[in-house]
Amino acid sequence: MPGKMAMVTFAKCCPEKCKGGLCAAVQACKMKVLRQEKPGEIPMPNPAVCRGCGDCARACPEKAINVVTQ
Repeated sequence: MPGKMAMVTFAKCCPEKCKGGLCAAVQACKMKVLRQEKPGEIPMPNPAVCRGCGDCARACPEKAINVVTQ
């Protein structure tokens, strides 16, 4: 059965536009699927944990995250 997961479009991602360089999508994810090493860096998803809820996609001000079917 196909599942859903968050995918980051790196070309659209601009964490420096988020408050303090802290990615809004990372902060919105209750499952901690996205990880940002330090402020201003592009977040990296962990697909093994993602449930495809879309909280991160809705929180991203640059619309750089999409939920896709695997």
